[in-house]
Amino acid sequence: MTRRRLSLLAYIAGWRVVRLLPEPLAYGLFDLIAVVSWRRRGRGVLRLEANLARAVPGATAPELRRLSRAGMRSYLRYWCDAFRLPGWSAERIVGTFRVEGDEPVRESLSRGRGVVMALSHQGNWDHAGAWSTLDLAKVTTVAERLEPEELYARFVAYRERLGMEILPLTGGDGDLFNVLADRLRSGGFVPLLADRDLTAAGVPVRFLGETARMAAGPAALALETGAALHPLSIHYERLPAGSPTRWGTHAIIHPEVPVPVTGDRREQVAAMTQACADALGAGIAAHPEDWHMLQRVFEADLRG
Repeated sequence: MTRRRLSLLAYIAGWRVVRLLPEPLAYGLFDLIAVVSWRRRGRGVLRLEANLARAVPGATAPELRRLSRAGMRSYLRYWCDAFRLPGWSAERIVGTFRVEGDEPVRESLSRGRGVVMALSHQGNWDHAGAWSTLDLAKVTTVAERLEPEELYARFVAYRERLGMEILPLTGGDGDLFNVLADRLRSGGFVPLLADRDLTAAGVPVRFLGETARMAAGPAALALETGAALHPLSIHYERLPAGSPTRWGTHAIIHPEVPVPVTGDRREQVAAMTQACADALGAGIAAHPEDWHMLQRVFEADLRG
């Protein structure tokens, strides 16, 4: 049996079995997996520590190890959430989610102006999407194609069950940028993960003190359509006793990124993307343990 097939079967088992387990047992099991994975010091853990070193400059080696342990526990919490989220009630989705800075977004949407958001791989963005569908606006976003194709189809179906519209990054009907632009011109809501883009279209930015590349899409879409561009930071927060679960999700919508009054389109996209990088970097620095980045991001690491 191939590795891809094993991966697919593991995800299928997760969606079917993890939802049936008692909640304390399910989260306890994933926490154990996180700690065991962290102790093995595999490639992903080491990469996570290297990324976290940028978010917490000056941290000692023991401090980084403690932070990466917390990061792996947060990462596996996200996966346990992902397997169980389709079974959450609307009351739980809304009741365990807290948002700041949403007033300007609601105002834009109420006037028929589209909103595009740039976010990082931080906290539980699926919870944020499910909450938005219930309490803000329907989400249209993009998913990278996974292999095997059946795994990608299951991830799409999972997010569609949460109320989101999912467009494929590649292989879809029509030009993706134009489809997203049409949604925004119609007053739609388009959050996009932006903290890692290794393609030739990625915009060089200063991110957590170093050079990295971020997706140009959010800024380019805002310029093309007149939509409001807001960076979005998400992290976990402990809930008080008596809550339906131990952890909730806290989202911070940063102020709208203005369009520069000078420069050509390329320079405007670069400046707006840098503004997003600054806001997302501040959010990660405030809650580094919830930045689920186990891959290379910074150009210094890509050259190594």
